[in-house]
Amino acid sequence: SYEDTVKRYYAKFEEKFFQTCEKELAKINTFYSEKLAEAQRRFATLQNELQSSLDAQRESSMQGLRRRRKAVFHLSQQERCKHRNIKDLQLAFSEFYLSLILLQNYQNLNFTGFRKILKKHDKILETSRGADWRVAHVEVAPFYTCKKITQLISETEALVTQELEGGDRQRAMKRLRVPPLGAAQPAPAWTTFRVGLYCGVFLVLIVTVVITAAVVIENVNVWPLVRIYRGGFLLIEFLFLLGINTYGWRQAGVNHVLIFELNPRNNLSHQHLFEIAGFLGVLWCVSILSCLFSKSILVPMQANPLVLYGFFFLFLINPFKTLYYKSRFWLLKLLFRVVTAPFHRVEFADFWLADQLNSLGVVLMDLEYLICFYSFELDWKQQDGLLRDSVCHSYSYGVRAVIQCLPAWFRFVQCLRRYRDSKRAFPHLVNAGKYSTTFFVVTFAALYSTHKAEGHDDTQIFFYLLIGCSLVSSCYTLVWDLKMDWGLFDRNAGDNTILREEIVYPQKAYYYCAILEDVLLRFAWTIPLSLSTVSGIPSAADIVATILAPLEVFRRFVWNFFRLENEHLNNCGEFRAVRDISVAPLNADDQTLLEQMMDQEDGVRNRLGKKNWKRSYSMSLRRPRLASQTKIRDTKVLMEDTDDDT
Repeated sequence: SYEDTVKRYYAKFEEKFFQTCEKELAKINTFYSEKLAEAQRRFATLQNELQSSLDAQRESSMQGLRRRRKAVFHLSQQERCKHRNIKDLQLAFSEFYLSLILLQNYQNLNFTGFRKILKKHDKILETSRGADWRVAHVEVAPFYTCKKITQLISETEALVTQELEGGDRQRAMKRLRVPPLGAAQPAPAWTTFRVGLYCGVFLVLIVTVVITAAVVIENVNVWPLVRIYRGGFLLIEFLFLLGINTYGWRQAGVNHVLIFELNPRNNLSHQHLFEIAGFLGVLWCVSILSCLFSKSILVPMQANPLVLYGFFFLFLINPFKTLYYKSRFWLLKLLFRVVTAPFHRVEFADFWLADQLNSLGVVLMDLEYLICFYSFELDWKQQDGLLRDSVCHSYSYGVRAVIQCLPAWFRFVQCLRRYRDSKRAFPHLVNAGKYSTTFFVVTFAALYSTHKAEGHDDTQIFFYLLIGCSLVSSCYTLVWDLKMDWGLFDRNAGDNTILREEIVYPQKAYYYCAILEDVLLRFAWTIPLSLSTVSGIPSAADIVATILAPLEVFRRFVWNFFRLENEHLNNCGEFRAVRDISVAPLNADDQTLLEQMMDQEDGVRNRLGKKNWKRSYSMSLRRPRLASQTKIRDTKVLMEDTDDDT
């Protein structure tokens, strides 16, 4: 009968459902056991390292008070290593503690996930078999019942308090504690005040600059002034939009702190980025106003850009531990890794920053123009030296084309290095081919420009080659943006037409608008190229290029949202963020010990406080690599918990 058919269907469905639950539960138990065994082994190794360092320090202190109080630069090489070793141990214990918290979160998320899905099962099928299965299987599962992870957390806290912080528990916990994953660190009230102050003053000053420039500058060549100050504006715009990126990632639950491998205890929030952008923007406006009123204030016009960019540079390389020292040092280290890409392994933050540089190519071009202008063309005796005609804005001496190719070159060699490390032609060699198209575009643009200026007969040949290479490059990069970087046009998108199966941001319109924006701005080069050949206005192409430069930064700002979303959801790259920091190499080939530890009873304390999680969080944990293993297996836990208890 019909009822019997329905009952058999639901019985078959329930059987398959519980089989899937058992399979997932076994996977979770196995993974948790491996991570717990790895944590115990790492804790033992760190204990041994700490004991060795403390013994070495005690032996050194017995040689006399005078020797113990010597300055670090007077110590021997061996003693310097001991000083560094304590610092390394503090960092190692801090990161080890973070891994324990992640593992504890892993337990809570998975238990909550089982509870939710089984509760939903019982609600839909109007049965209690889901709750019974949870009591019989989940609540007695090793990943849920054991106390060892809690014991490890307590022992780590006690060890750091007693041995590394001199018994000061408050100081030890300040070093160890991490904010909740994905949660923004509250900015101080003064930071919020400064953000409002700087941004308000910047808006007033930018209006003043526009009005003053329209009144003061008449019938003169302003392009040297525009090119010199344009790069600074693009950097300020980039910082401000990056602050919006950071805010959007946090609101959507995209864990950029883990993806970029930032310090979860101390990293720049969106308000800090707004503050820096606003402050630099105020200085930028004041410098331009000083140029425009140079005759009144008796300061040479050409001195103002040097003072402004000199301050920018000193702010970046300031060696003192003030003004976001750790973040600036992280950026400098990342820039060094980008420039030296072929000589070391490439990580996500490396190629992300190199991609940003590709959108900031105008900044490098204007920097080259600034150096050329001040070196060869500036008349220091003139009060209005920045309003004189110049020839630095040309390809005549070859350096400009090389500078224009640098960002694409950095990404090109990064792709080659990733191919060398992974031996995978796709996507790395294909991605390298995408960046190589930039070399042809720049080459033919330089040849077309120089031959047109000199009136050669073969100008049209280079013009058509430039159009052909630009079309290929734009189509290539557009397809890569949408399909590879953003992961769109997925066959399994379901209701998310032409998007992907999982989306983080709440409105599908965001994705469709981003696709349209990317298409338009990828082909925006056709406008200045057309104006340079058709329009009779000499500076028409320069005007359009100046307008398109901020739009390219905006395009990269939109790209950042969906690139990190894709990395967060799918971990498309092989260089995913992990946090395994230790002082000494772990004894990973001790297979027998590892198996014995895994066979022991294990579990976790069940936290009483229940939280309602309203957005997705991801946690990447790396399995231990043993001698018998030839490949590291990564497990990613991604769970969306929608609590309908209320």
